[in-house]
Amino acid sequence: MRPTIARVVLDSPLPQLDRLFDYAIPAALQEAARPGVRVRVPVRAAGRVMDGWIAELADESSFAGTLAELDAVVSPVPVLAPDVWALARRVADRAAGVAADVLRLAIPKRQARAEQSWLRADAAARAEDGAVDPGAPVPAPRVPDYPAELAAAVAAGERLVVQAIPEPDGWVAALVGLAEVAVGAGRSAILAVPDRHDVERVTAALETAVGADRVLRVDADQPAAARYRAFLTAGARAGLAIVGTRSAVYAPAVDLGLIALWDDGDSAYQEPLAPGVHARDAALVRQELAGCALVLLAHSPSAEAERLLELGWCRSIGFAARRPPSVIPTALQRGGDRLAEHARIPPSAWRAASEAVVAGPVLLQVARPGDDAPSGSGRTATELGRAFPQARVVVSDGAHRLAEVGPEPALVIATRGAEPVAVGGYRAILLLDGERMLARESLRVVEDALRTWSNAIALAAPGATAYLVGVGGPVATALARWRQSEVVRTELAERQALRLPPAVRTATLTGDPAAVEAAVAAAGIETTDVIGPVAEQDGLVRVVVRFDYRRGAEVAAALRTELVRHATGRRAARRVHPARAPALRVRMDDPEPFVGERAGVGRMER
Repeated sequence: MRPTIARVVLDSPLPQLDRLFDYAIPAALQEAARPGVRVRVPVRAAGRVMDGWIAELADESSFAGTLAELDAVVSPVPVLAPDVWALARRVADRAAGVAADVLRLAIPKRQARAEQSWLRADAAARAEDGAVDPGAPVPAPRVPDYPAELAAAVAAGERLVVQAIPEPDGWVAALVGLAEVAVGAGRSAILAVPDRHDVERVTAALETAVGADRVLRVDADQPAAARYRAFLTAGARAGLAIVGTRSAVYAPAVDLGLIALWDDGDSAYQEPLAPGVHARDAALVRQELAGCALVLLAHSPSAEAERLLELGWCRSIGFAARRPPSVIPTALQRGGDRLAEHARIPPSAWRAASEAVVAGPVLLQVARPGDDAPSGSGRTATELGRAFPQARVVVSDGAHRLAEVGPEPALVIATRGAEPVAVGGYRAILLLDGERMLARESLRVVEDALRTWSNAIALAAPGATAYLVGVGGPVATALARWRQSEVVRTELAERQALRLPPAVRTATLTGDPAAVEAAVAAAGIETTDVIGPVAEQDGLVRVVVRFDYRRGAEVAAALRTELVRHATGRRAARRVHPARAPALRVRMDDPEPFVGERAGVGRMER
């Protein structure tokens, strides 16, 4: 006998509706009402019909009254996989958020035509082969230039922090090798990268390695129909390599064997939409639920990765023995002209660029885009164009980013993170404005600088030299020795002493003073761990509270309870005094107060 009750997740951002609601399944929908399908249901409190997903079916309900019936099944295709629902629930609870907000990131909007064409193709494949074609055999697993233990560790489902090979395509080759281990065993792999340029590079390399029929791209830059078809395919076949940006960690992978993030310290992984969960945190939760392998791959590790290593939760594996890249910090060079040593481009770096540009492209990384500041990409390009009239000058920044440049002689001026890949590698690399980069007010300033400098250095041609300008001390020494983790460990130790992320977790509370004070009290936060309050607009205040990881579930649950209480109170208050409605917003692990771009909490800590 079929279950008669559907337990539904409502597609609503309201915290008071963030639970499963039981609905009776009418006889006409018995066949169509399956776990994971989209439905429409009546909501008595709202007096209207809402969208949702069936999370599970049941035979009994704890609701004592008469259950309302499902209004409609929108589509017969299950789009909410059980493991994705479990992930969304766990991630939302960890962030004191709403599960439906996570599901909106995980499940693309329905594209009816794309869905119908996918259903026809899927049915035809199953009719012809008895199952979806698994594709051609994949070669034996391998991860080039890494110890054999890496492939074995991935196959065994271990959690790893891996240093990328410092070559132009070293990290791409490593990701492809990792994916081959999972796909070769008939399991799926999720590969998350910061942006679409990285997605395109990894996708092209994977298609060559394992075959285009085994590679799926799932990211927001795709046309809506293509993204939806890829999403449906990901939930129907095992043995796929799924590539995308931060939301890829929620892809409905079948028999998940690997989650790998390239450069997890990149700010692009921070989700701006509620509940604002970092892709790395979602990946950690999913790995725990799925028991699959997890790899954090980077040239320079994030402080979060170092913390996981320190706890023993992950282990570290490096690439096979080889000479580190040639990096010369010009501030550590000895010379007689102190003014020249402090020039924006010191003589040694200038000579290197002059000689190298004759043979091929030379990269100059600058602090910021534009023409106004001395460190701007446009102004730098103009100045160097006059100094090197025989060389072509190319600019790549956030507004006009290039994916690749050819092997021909050129001066490539790029802002951090916008460096194009040079065919054959750059003949010389100049990392300018180092002192400006380190002068920013940000908790992560050293960590971010190391990461972006390391990524640029890895673009060098074999035997080429990178010049780090204006930076000395331990940071320059670590980079020259290619031991970035030494500096990151020191940064982590300093944050542990100051109780700053990622040594502790945080929550940013914004609302009227009484609401914020009540939330802090409900969470049981000590006075010494409350930073603020800082005045916001409209009479609101903002505080940041700190707490240990062991208290994470307790604090998140208390804050979520406060959100529900204030949300229901606000609705009642609006009927009497609309202007006096209480307000409360909670953002767990919010990086914004610590980046120094706003006055207030972050500046107080600096």
